[in-house]
Amino acid sequence: MWTIEVWQMIGRGIFESLYMTLVSTLFGYVLGLPWGVVLAVTDEGGIKPNRPVYRVLDFITNIMRSIPFLILLILIIPLTRMIVGKSYGSTATIVPLVVSAAPFIARMVESSLKEVDKGVIEAAQSMGADTFQIILHVLLVEARVSLVTGATICLGTILGYSAMAGTVGGGGLGSIAIQYGYYRYQADIMVVTVVLLVLLQQIFQLAGMTIASGIDRRRS
Repeated sequence: MWTIEVWQMIGRGIFESLYMTLVSTLFGYVLGLPWGVVLAVTDEGGIKPNRPVYRVLDFITNIMRSIPFLILLILIIPLTRMIVGKSYGSTATIVPLVVSAAPFIARMVESSLKEVDKGVIEAAQSMGADTFQIILHVLLVEARVSLVTGATICLGTILGYSAMAGTVGGGGLGSIAIQYGYYRYQADIMVVTVVLLVLLQQIFQLAGMTIASGIDRRRS
């Protein structure tokens, strides 16, 4: 049962899961970070309140976050095919992962930036700092611990989504668990893939919390 081919398959599954998770998180932050910054800045009480802009972005964020990932995965198949050229495999899964992760990341970033002490922002404004300078040198710097913690949560969430994508040929450990544990009733392989997913989750959590603690100590 546990032949070299099986171990190679599991090795590929680990690589594909890491590939999907890390690349999706990266592109998710490319979209979600500025999105979250605009939400925090334009909200009532932000440094540049703009009700129409905030309402539109808030509505889009809530709608996108309300769509279950598996439904979104199927819904944007035409977009996935247009970008990647196919709708299956680990690379194709990155597209729906990014689309699903971006609004989630945006909300996490917004929440982190809103935790920044108003007094620090007011001090920067009194010294003549413009909006961009406050965002770059005050909001993002002061919220860095919360942002790293949020990134850790996002990594874990995206890893879980990548496993769900295995139900429709997304690749990775989730696909192995479905193919062998559900369709072929090989519970031992399914258990191993689940354990590996849990271990990856714990590694992400430990790394993120370690980085956050290190930043917090430097701050003090």
